[in-house]
Amino acid sequence: MTDEEMKEKVIEELKKIYDPEIPVNIYDLGLVYNVHCWTDALTKLKKCSIKMTLTSATCSMSEVIVDLVRSISYRIEGLEEVDVHLVFDPPWSQENMSDEAKLQLGLL
Repeated sequence: MTDEEMKEKVIEELKKIYDPEIPVNIYDLGLVYNVHCWTDALTKLKKCSIKMTLTSATCSMSEVIVDLVRSISYRIEGLEEVDVHLVFDPPWSQENMSDEAKLQLGLL
């Protein structure tokens, strides 16, 4: 599997994770800023780095959401590790949401 194919599989899994307070998955909600996957030179297994944010820095479910993202490595064969980088700059805004998410929430 190529690094790009692994990235697509990771994005598929991200779309299965929902913010418990908002009925939209975290990817379409715009919480994921970047997904980078590569092949580890030593183990030949895939690793991924995910740069993401939360709707608020004081989100009470932050640990749950981040743990769910990290757990993707257990659901995809050949994925050794998922490293999550939680950032708050740039801050999340509704502009980050996909049109599908905006429709779901009645914003379009």
